[in-house]
Amino acid sequence: MRENKGSPFAVNGLTVAYQRKPVLSDVTFEVPEGKLIGIVGPNGAGKSTLIKASLGLIPKARGEVLIYGKPYTQQRRLIGYVPQRESVDWDFPTSALDVVTMGRYGHLGWFKRPGAHEKRIAMECLEKVGMADYAGRQISQLSGGQQQRIFLARALAQDAKLYLMDEPFVGVDAATEKAIITLLNELKKQGKTVLVVHHDLSTVKEYFDWVMLLNERLIDIGPTESVFTAANLQIAYGGRLAVLEKSPGDLVTSGDRL
Repeated sequence: MRENKGSPFAVNGLTVAYQRKPVLSDVTFEVPEGKLIGIVGPNGAGKSTLIKASLGLIPKARGEVLIYGKPYTQQRRLIGYVPQRESVDWDFPTSALDVVTMGRYGHLGWFKRPGAHEKRIAMECLEKVGMADYAGRQISQLSGGQQQRIFLARALAQDAKLYLMDEPFVGVDAATEKAIITLLNELKKQGKTVLVVHHDLSTVKEYFDWVMLLNERLIDIGPTESVFTAANLQIAYGGRLAVLEKSPGDLVTSGDRL
């Protein structure tokens, strides 16, 4: 199929500015298919901005984003997006099942309403994230970790090829974090490509095949063992991060989760 040609996610010269202040400057990269990729950098580095600008949620100053060789506007149905939990209006009166079913809308034609088939897929996705028992619960009544699982289930329901996730591990308990990483690895086994904005440096080597280091500009991107180095982390974080290298390739970071 023509839509599968090219990198799953290719960015060329992406620049984003808020009130004329650059947040991302001339960012260019592409990623291979079937990888679990962490987007890492200090607060204000432009990690979430990269995701939002790529999806057209905020304007670009310049640059191009291609999904399997085509503009995002032509490839929406190939992308699953998990936003930051804090950006969602959780008081909206809808059930967990309804939220997950929304992930099926891209597979329906104009004016079609989701039927039994879509509801069944949504329930299967809720089961995969351990939330089937909460299908009828209002999302406002769920805990933070449960809400995050619901949004992951919605992304699963989209049956996408490329997933962009903005801080899915923030504010969740240990059980939810374990469930999320298990799910991400399952997506990878299916040949999906997953990019995750991530803050906890202590889990980067454990969680990700590839890592992108970002601080307004792209510092490096590639296999985790070659990119996630003391030298690159010092460039990304400067004096805000103490990096101790016990042995080659064995990094220990101290300080806050940045």
